[in-house]
Amino acid sequence: MTTLIIGYLLDLSFGDPQGFPHPIRLIGKLIYRVEKYLRDKCKNNNDERKAGVILWLTVVIISFLIPFIILLFVYKFSYSIGIIVESVMIYFILAAKSLRVESMKVYAGLRNNNIIEARRYLSYIVGRDTENLDASSVSRAAVETVAENTSDGVIAPMLFIILGGAPLGFMYKAINTLDSMVGYKNEKYVNMGRFSAIADDAANYIPARISAYLMILASMILKMDYKLAYKIYKRDRYNHNSPNSAHTEAVCAGSLNIMLGGDSFYGGIPVHKPTIGDNIREIEIEDIRKANNLMYVTSALCLILGIIILSL
Repeated sequence: MTTLIIGYLLDLSFGDPQGFPHPIRLIGKLIYRVEKYLRDKCKNNNDERKAGVILWLTVVIISFLIPFIILLFVYKFSYSIGIIVESVMIYFILAAKSLRVESMKVYAGLRNNNIIEARRYLSYIVGRDTENLDASSVSRAAVETVAENTSDGVIAPMLFIILGGAPLGFMYKAINTLDSMVGYKNEKYVNMGRFSAIADDAANYIPARISAYLMILASMILKMDYKLAYKIYKRDRYNHNSPNSAHTEAVCAGSLNIMLGGDSFYGGIPVHKPTIGDNIREIEIEDIRKANNLMYVTSALCLILGIIILSL
């Protein structure tokens, strides 16, 4: 419990440290190297599918074992030092502050009437094309990113940490990073990335739903439209290609009385996506800030939930 609280507070205070060998980036490098090695051994699609399973197992097991072994030895040496080391590990796992910082750069660009700057910062946190988006579309994309990542960037890792400390938290981040790097349906990854994509959906299935209900409670605390949040959640929570991504987006859309989702361009190719929420009012740049407030209160509720569970 202590390590979760300290790690959470460190993340809120400092966010991702710049210029430091971040463990998640090391996981990314591991994925790249293992994928390259395995791909050189593949001769057909079936080999790629098998390699995808081996890639997943290798990265996930290593990502769990390294922090587990480190903490095992450190705690045996000194319990106090173990608390410090695990707290720092948890700090690296969580991403609430960095999510807010990066999305608020988009907000600042729009507030300064600098649409070019806002598009540029948005391009760092979304996969869609941003160069032709107007201010409303930029705001919508930023809100969607904050809403979606509230689950897989903040709440889901916290839940895994509650269940198994930093080692299980790093295991989750490995699963999530594998999906973001290889879990695509394009020609290159449709075979090798298939298992990673399925595993990520499975890992996020319960956390996405817990995140949604915590966010509904957060909208009540913030005096947002929690009744509509619940209604839109029940109606639109599956309006996404992913079985998990629309859950927190639906709650956010209902809370703010706005519509999210809709068609976008990816690599110049139009992609049809269903809408989420009702177009009760036009989205505004302030909705980016409101979405971040919703994310922070949701994470605080998850922390309280974790303290209760770990106290039992």
